[in-house]
Amino acid sequence: MTSFAQATAVKAIDSHTYSAEFPTDWCIGSVPHGGFVTAAFLQVASAHFRTTLSKQKQPHTITLHLEFLRRTQEGPATFVVKDAKLGRRMSTIHVTLIQGKREEVVGYITNSDISTEEGVSFKTGYELHPAPYTAEVSKLRADKDTNWQEQKNMPFASFRKASQKVRFFFPRKGQLMQSLADEWLYFRNGEKFTNESLGYVSDVWPQLVESYRSGGDPYNAKRESSNQDAVTEGKKKGWAKFWYPTLLLNLDVKKALPAEGVDWLFVRVRAKQIRNGRLDLEVVILDETGDIVALSHHVSLVLGAERNMAQRKKQDEQGKSKL
Repeated sequence: MTSFAQATAVKAIDSHTYSAEFPTDWCIGSVPHGGFVTAAFLQVASAHFRTTLSKQKQPHTITLHLEFLRRTQEGPATFVVKDAKLGRRMSTIHVTLIQGKREEVVGYITNSDISTEEGVSFKTGYELHPAPYTAEVSKLRADKDTNWQEQKNMPFASFRKASQKVRFFFPRKGQLMQSLADEWLYFRNGEKFTNESLGYVSDVWPQLVESYRSGGDPYNAKRESSNQDAVTEGKKKGWAKFWYPTLLLNLDVKKALPAEGVDWLFVRVRAKQIRNGRLDLEVVILDETGDIVALSHHVSLVLGAERNMAQRKKQDEQGKSKL
């Protein structure tokens, strides 16, 4: 079992090329978890602005946009960076993830120095609606908070291996709405959340589609019986046949976490529409004080798990998949 730091480590091949190794325990089925891949992109940006672009003095990623063109796979990966626009306040790079001869994920990442940002600022009065249950974070680790309970048995853990890297705490009374999920997260091995891990955090939560399927929500912590009952129920009803690949992922980072990281982050994910096998996901990440750390938006598909496990087919001369 690899740690987050080990799994997302990148090594410079030259000034604009980086290598990584995607381990199997950070996969969903046979495909590396989309949030994990996003975190690897953030590590590439961090390394690039720390070395090749060190003169820019822009250590913090503030925006990221990724397009997932094809399935990634465990094993070696190469990131190729192009300096798209270098500026005094912020700079943008274009990054391509290549495995074999396939361009699998492409994206733009913009970096700045959050600590030196200045300009017009107003309090907008933004709040989460409906308001989440309050939490005494100091009691979460021992699972003694009044409103939150750890769900120790997550559905289909052997298939969704990457989701087992964190401890999930859900509302004891159940989620506030069927179309959203609130959670507190803590790295299972005690690692800290840093800005580089926000890609993973933005993509690890209950699958909202499963709350609509016959039999109820397998992630509902208000079940007084063993949560394993929910897992068993889900398996009987065939929920494991679904895979939720990401088409695109956007990240808007509002705050630089401490360099040493933090133990806990709160996440709310909400879907506005689930239709014809495609859904949107709006993600809000808060720290213990309630400050917005990052916002994220995803477009995902709902596919059969057999598509995840299917043998990869060759591409034609135009680069189109023959799936």
